[in-house]
Amino acid sequence: MADVNHPAPPWAMLAELTHACPLQCGYCSNPVELIRRGDELTTDQWCEVLAQAGRLGVVQAHLSGGEPLLRPDLEQIVAAAEQAGIHTQLVTSGVGLTAPRLDALARAGLGSVQLSVQHADPASSDRIAGRRSFADKERAAAVIRACGLPFGLNVVLHRENLDALDAIVELALSWGADRIELANAQFYGWALLNRGSLLPSRAQLRRAVATVEAWRTRLDARFEGRPDARPQIVWVVPDYFEGVAKPCMGGWGSVSLTVTPDGTVLPCATAASIPGLDPPNVKDRSLAWAWNESHAFNAYRGTEWMTGPCGGCPRRSADFGGCRCQAFALTGDAARTDPACGLSPDHGLIRDLVPDTGDGTPVARSYRSSADLRRSHPQAADLRQR
Repeated sequence: MADVNHPAPPWAMLAELTHACPLQCGYCSNPVELIRRGDELTTDQWCEVLAQAGRLGVVQAHLSGGEPLLRPDLEQIVAAAEQAGIHTQLVTSGVGLTAPRLDALARAGLGSVQLSVQHADPASSDRIAGRRSFADKERAAAVIRACGLPFGLNVVLHRENLDALDAIVELALSWGADRIELANAQFYGWALLNRGSLLPSRAQLRRAVATVEAWRTRLDARFEGRPDARPQIVWVVPDYFEGVAKPCMGGWGSVSLTVTPDGTVLPCATAASIPGLDPPNVKDRSLAWAWNESHAFNAYRGTEWMTGPCGGCPRRSADFGGCRCQAFALTGDAARTDPACGLSPDHGLIRDLVPDTGDGTPVARSYRSSADLRRSHPQAADLRQR
C-alpha cells in the first residue's frame, strides 16, 4: 500500500519529448489539445529532467511523443539518460529512422526500440496511420535488427485490425521482433474522441483472445528447448469488456511519472484530463517535489481517498479502484469507482457503450484546437477534457 506521506521512489518515467508526429492515428492517447513545438522543453531542460529522474530513483524511461525522432537533440537526451543511469527505450513510428541515426542513438546509450505498426496489410496500415508509412516501418524494422538492439513491435488493436491478428503476428515474426505487444485501444485523448469508430465487437475480441492463445502454444512448440529465443507475445486487455478494473499505473503515484513536452509532471500520461489536479512543471519545481509533495501526485495515492465499493473492497490494494482518468471520462468524477469494474454502480455506462459503435471515419490526430474540433465534429463536444 502506498504511503502518501512517504511514497517509495518511482522507477519508471514516460518522457513525452514532443507531440509532433508524421502520423495521424485516430486511436492516439495524446490529448486532443496538443502541445505546440514552440512550447517544448529545450535540450538543456530535458537533460536536467533526466538527471533529476536518476537521482529520484528512475531506472527506465520511455522516450515517446508524438514522434521523438523529430527532436534533433534526441542523441543528447539519450546520452543524458545514460549518464543518469537510466535505461531508455525509443518509442517510434519508424518514420525517419535510418541506420546512421539509430547507430548514433545506440552509441549515446539507447537500450531498446519499440516500433509501431497499424496493420499487416500495407494499404490498411497506411489508411489507419493517415499517411503512407508502412514501407518506412518495414525499413525501420530491418534497421533495428541490423543494429542488434532489443526490438519490440507494438500494434494498437481496434475494430479495424482485430480480425487481422494472425497476419499481424506473422508480420512481427517475419520482421524479427523480440516482443510483440498487442495493445487493445485505451480510450483517452484522440481515442476517446473516436471511440465509436474504434470499439470492437465482443465476437471480435473472443476470436482475438483465441488467436493469441493459439500463437502462444505454437511458439512454445516452435522454440521448445530455446525459451530465450522465443518472441514474447503481450496481450493488453481491453478496458470495456472484462468486468474487472485494471490497476491504475500500478497505483496512482506509485511506480511511474510522466513529463509532457512542455514540462508538466503527471502521475500518468492522461492525468491532465482531470480538473483541479494543478500539476507542477519542471520549469518551476523539481521532480522530487512533484513526486513527493504535489497535490497532483497525492490526490489519489494509496487507498484513503476511496469511496463507494472501492473503500471496503479486498482488491483495493491490487487494482487501486481502476483508472482515475477513465472514471472521470465516463462519470465526471475521478474519485468514483472505475466503471470498467463490474462492482461499480456506474458499470451500466460500460454495458451501454460496448454496442455503441459507428461506421464513421475516425477524426485524424492534428494540431487543431478543441474549439475547431467541436465545430467540425459534434462528438468532440462530449469530451470531458480541459
